[in-house]
Amino acid sequence: MNQLLIITTGGTIDKIYFDDKSDYQIGEPQISQILHAMNVGFEFEVNALMRKDSLHMSDEDRKRIRAAIVESDAEHVLITHGTDTMVDTASVLQDIPGRTIVLTGALNPARFRDSDAVFNIGCAVGAVQSQPAGVYIAMNGRVWDPARVRKNRDANRFEPI
Repeated sequence: MNQLLIITTGGTIDKIYFDDKSDYQIGEPQISQILHAMNVGFEFEVNALMRKDSLHMSDEDRKRIRAAIVESDAEHVLITHGTDTMVDTASVLQDIPGRTIVLTGALNPARFRDSDAVFNIGCAVGAVQSQPAGVYIAMNGRVWDPARVRKNRDANRFEPI
């Protein structure tokens, strides 16, 4: 992998909790700080495409994500994304040839001490380097085929279908 293109779209991974309002808002992408703190041994570029909760993503937003990938020369793409509609976005990206695309996110904001963000990003970085061209979801310590996974909201995890 020469360089990793990282596209950030928002989602829980980048949420900030405002205690005085008991409200979450999507803040600056956290992945760059996480990768620098982990002293990774590869080059990466972050394209902060949008800051949306995935429940608010539209077909137009998914077309923007697709266009950003197609317009790039990067063969390896990691997308941080909200978990609720991650599978929907993955399906829109399925037929992009010659790219390994991995979507990941977090069930708790990266700014929280017990967040799964760093673990999921690490898993996604490994997957984007080792999987053949195609689209994958990296969550809960597994690399999933998007056509065979769903988010179980009650258990707060991804599971096979």
